[in-house]
Amino acid sequence: MTRAETDIVIAGGGVAGLTAAAAFGTAGFRVAIVDPAPPVTDAGAARADHRTTAFLQPSREFLMAAGLWDRLEPHAMPLDVMRIVDAGGEVPEPRVARDFVASDIGPLPFGWNFPNWLLRREMVGRLAELPNVDFRPGTGYRRSLAREAEILVDLSDGASLRARLLIGADGRNSAVRQAAGIGVKTTRYGQKAVVFAVNHELPHGNVSTEVHRTGGPFTLVPLPDHDGKPCSAVVWMESGPETKRLAALDAAAFNAEATARSAGVYGALTLIGPRQVWPIISQIADKMIAARTALVAEAAHVVPPIGAQGLNMSLADLTCLHGLAVARPEGLGDRKMLDAYERRRHPEVRLRVSGVDALNRASIAGAPILRDLRAKGIAALYGAAPVRKTLMQLGLGVRG
Repeated sequence: MTRAETDIVIAGGGVAGLTAAAAFGTAGFRVAIVDPAPPVTDAGAARADHRTTAFLQPSREFLMAAGLWDRLEPHAMPLDVMRIVDAGGEVPEPRVARDFVASDIGPLPFGWNFPNWLLRREMVGRLAELPNVDFRPGTGYRRSLAREAEILVDLSDGASLRARLLIGADGRNSAVRQAAGIGVKTTRYGQKAVVFAVNHELPHGNVSTEVHRTGGPFTLVPLPDHDGKPCSAVVWMESGPETKRLAALDAAAFNAEATARSAGVYGALTLIGPRQVWPIISQIADKMIAARTALVAEAAHVVPPIGAQGLNMSLADLTCLHGLAVARPEGLGDRKMLDAYERRRHPEVRLRVSGVDALNRASIAGAPILRDLRAKGIAALYGAAPVRKTLMQLGLGVRG
């Protein structure tokens, strides 16, 4: 069988996979990237992903190296403040509200927020500029066979590739991970998230706000104005049955419930687009490597959408893997490179998955005594300035 040769095959054309292709392609590697579903790059399309992604500070340098930041920056909504609100009393109104301000630890915002469909549009545009990147939307990973110096990858359209490294960026049900025989530990919370966008009466002031009450956080993340009015993306985490009920409400009833659940922090909320429902789990792979194979992003770890940790953990994976490849290109995909990747990333991933798990369990708490402890904890952590700054640096993945 004749096999086309490349350096890297990336399975998965989501935000992480597209970023990986841009980064490795910009570094001069030959890259083939496949995904069975063509990316949706239009907000009005039926399959458009209306979630948003916040890239935290450390991600910007990597996006620059990938040739992506110049394309993304004009669409960026800065996140200058992370506000934590506890509204867990008998009525849904703020009891404790604390601001974590980016200027306390440096000149940059905590991060920048983007709609997912727009990210895909700009990333696909970047890949089109790179002659050494072969993007094959509509084609999926089928199977692979690792050898000492190469990995043979068969695709769903019958094509076959010969590469030095296979990157599994194909999501929480990763076919690459399963083919490599790597197990996972999955934690289910009985939660789902309703994801949508709203106009609101009061300006957001570039503040990302998490409102905690029974069931999980209600998070408002700044977006550019819509129809001349302030706008935010919302992730509303609740029990599975409750999210099903919320998603079925008519717009007026949903607006009323969303406004109440937000504790009125931005005034009345008005739905401006579709609602989507996503399951909430934690998941971590037993390891992040196999022969000539590296797992990144949700193929390796999944966390609840708290503190913008998910994709930024993914970009930390890519930053590490990319750095190892660029420092020693002749060793791309070999045991030395992959062992270093496992050693540097897996302990950090385990720590962050455990940390976000603990935060989510605290946010779910419904018993009055647990709600009161959560409110006191927020106040206490904020009150100590050194602790507050350390928490902000750890949240960004920065060690000061």
